[in-house]
Amino acid sequence: MLLVTRPVLHSFRAAWDVVAWVFAGRHFRSIRLSPSIDLSMSLNASDFRKAMGCFATGVTVITVDQDGEVHGMTANAFTAVSLDPVLVLVCVDHRARTHAHLHARKRFGVNVLRNDQQTVSEYYARAAETHQHPEIAGARFDRTAQGTPVLQGALAYFECRLHSTQAAGDHTIFIAEVEEVVVREGEPLLYFRSKYRNIEPDV
Repeated sequence: MLLVTRPVLHSFRAAWDVVAWVFAGRHFRSIRLSPSIDLSMSLNASDFRKAMGCFATGVTVITVDQDGEVHGMTANAFTAVSLDPVLVLVCVDHRARTHAHLHARKRFGVNVLRNDQQTVSEYYARAAETHQHPEIAGARFDRTAQGTPVLQGALAYFECRLHSTQAAGDHTIFIAEVEEVVVREGEPLLYFRSKYRNIEPDV
């Protein structure tokens, strides 16, 4: 018996029905299963965050130089965009202090955190923190030739020059061209369902 399922949307009801096609003898016949998703349900911010929390990510700290000072923010809304040219993006809340610095400086670094840098992530995730004392979180920085702060010990580093921006709801999408990368040995810090995680060792 061969079983194939497909969703069918009926215009007269706000629900998806699943139809199973069953191969019996020389013909297919269909049987209707119970509705799987109720499209009439209303989406709220809490459910959206919970669903997004199921998408495990790495953790980065975005760093930018402003008047000789290191400014940064923790971000996991970071991804590759293109290989030609080499582009990445990061999504930043309009209320974040770093938002204005990225617009003004048009250059920033993306530091991929190692599994022992959770304290650094927590420090730069504090919205009310001015980040004037990163050493209390164990964060120390070098500088690139362009003056961008590079977090010591990060698993990887991307030197980024702003390419374009796109307003998207309460965030701005910053798209940047990658000019240089640094990759080091180690394991990543992960974030899943509002908790920091580590990769389980091989057995």
